[in-house]
Amino acid sequence: MKTTQQLHDLGQSLWLDNITRELLTSGTLARYISELSITGLTSNPTIFDHAVRNGDFYDDAIRQKTRAGKSGEALFLELALEDLSRAADLFRPVHDATGGIDGWVSLEVSPLLASDTAGTIKAAAELHARAQRPNLFIKIPGTPAGIPAVEESIFAGVPVNVTLLFSREHYLAAAEAYMRGIERRLEAGLDPGIACVASLFVSRWDVAVKDKVPETLRNRLGIAIAMRAYKAYRDLLAAPRWRKLAASGARPQRLLWASTGTKDPAAPETLYVEALAAPDTINTLPEKTLHAFAGHGKITNILPPDGGDAEAVIAEFARAGISVMALAAELQRAGAEAFAKSWNGLMDCLAAKSAGLALPGAGGVKP
Repeated sequence: MKTTQQLHDLGQSLWLDNITRELLTSGTLARYISELSITGLTSNPTIFDHAVRNGDFYDDAIRQKTRAGKSGEALFLELALEDLSRAADLFRPVHDATGGIDGWVSLEVSPLLASDTAGTIKAAAELHARAQRPNLFIKIPGTPAGIPAVEESIFAGVPVNVTLLFSREHYLAAAEAYMRGIERRLEAGLDPGIACVASLFVSRWDVAVKDKVPETLRNRLGIAIAMRAYKAYRDLLAAPRWRKLAASGARPQRLLWASTGTKDPAAPETLYVEALAAPDTINTLPEKTLHAFAGHGKITNILPPDGGDAEAVIAEFARAGISVMALAAELQRAGAEAFAKSWNGLMDCLAAKSAGLALPGAGGVKP
């Protein structure tokens, strides 16, 4: 049995951390679904920037839409929704078979809205309405301005993937926003069955401290932070407040491991996938990590619900001068800035391609 199937059987969903038109048209995504137990996928501005910039699979669509008067964000959203709608349809059988627990794809609101609560709420509602797919999450960052938007979007019936979470505290804020949204729906007599996931970023912790801690602590902080968040997740699901919501028909907000590709070339490619095996969670894998895990990965341990040695490991980092509270805030800020930079780069790329491709007789151009 493939290791990807073993993880699936354990109760962990494997989602692809990528989307390109080539993946869709070549049949590669369909093969990942049938052969490697992939049951969903995520996207973000960086992924789309790479996809559009580094190939010509979007050129025909860009040419047609540009000549029809589309540009900038409107052009991008049409391209993204075309891709994600096709992907959502591929995952629809999984979505239906699992009662809406699995089989999701994600589309992010503009990262330029990371500090704009009202703008995020409006954009999330509009994207949800445009997508017309029951298995498409709208990604909202778990920033101070994004958390209230999560609550309002859940209350409005928009399925949400809360992104850019870096700590237990970030996760709990996202969980609180989700539960408040569901409680408000129940008070209003609305269906509480609105799906949500909370995406905790892992590997960026280890990149951030790589040159600041002893060799013995390298590539250990991200896993410890994840283990700490997993304990909070299990504790929340066992708490009376959540049990009451579940009895009313609410769905658990599943914990998702994001940024699980290994950044350190000296570390195993499968480091984070093997370390974060746990039921009732999701792991989003870059293609390189997926192939590595399917080829030679092993499942040797399952995350302990009590957090294991997470607190002891985090204490070691504190003694080495690392404040996880301060670093979590910095990582979230830097992550939001990186997505905004990718978004702006994507807009520039689309403008350059549009300018060339809209000319009569123009072929593909690479900006």
